[in-house]
Amino acid sequence: MKVLGVDPGLTRCGVGVVDGVAGRPLTMAGVGVVRTPADADIAHRLVLIERGIEEWLDTHRPEYVAVERVFSQHNVRTVMGTAQASAVAMLCAARRGLPVALHTPSEVKAAVTGSGRADKAQVGAMVTRLLRLAAPPKPADAADALALAICHIWRAPAVNRLQQAQAAARRTPVPARMLKGSR
Repeated sequence: MKVLGVDPGLTRCGVGVVDGVAGRPLTMAGVGVVRTPADADIAHRLVLIERGIEEWLDTHRPEYVAVERVFSQHNVRTVMGTAQASAVAMLCAARRGLPVALHTPSEVKAAVTGSGRADKAQVGAMVTRLLRLAAPPKPADAADALALAICHIWRAPAVNRLQQAQAAARRTPVPARMLKGSR
C-alpha cells in the first residue's frame, strides 16, 4: 500500500509518501514540503499548494491519501488556512478517484509513538526509527506527513474491516418482528 500523507498548511504543507503494509517494515518513497510565500494572495497560495500536491501525486502515484483532520485552534486565521490547504489536498485526490482518509493529530501521535500527547520531537524520532532514516525529516511538517502515512497504513486494515461489516449489516434484511411498530 502506497500512501501520500499531507500535513496541511498555507506556508508549509508537509508531504510524505510511505510504502508498505501493517506488520512489515515500511519504506519512505519521498518527503518534502510545498511552500508558499506568506505575503502572496490566498488564492495564489492555494493554487501553488494544488500544483505541489499534483506533482507529488504524478511522481509517486499513491493508492491512498491521508490528510490531517483540521481541529479547532485558538487562532481562527491559522485554522482557516489549514482547512483551506486540507481541502485542496482532498480535492486533488478526489479528482483522481483516490480514497482520502482523515486522521486527527492525537490519532497519528498515538499510532506512531504510543501516546496521543507526544510532542513534535517524539513524532520525528519515531518516524526516523520506523522508516530507518539517518535523521529526522525537516521541517517538522515533513515528519508529520510521514507520520500520517504510517498511521493510515497501520490503521487502514481495521478500518476497512469495520466498513465492510457495516456495509454487510446494511444489506442484511431486518426481521419484521424487530422493526419498530411491528408486533
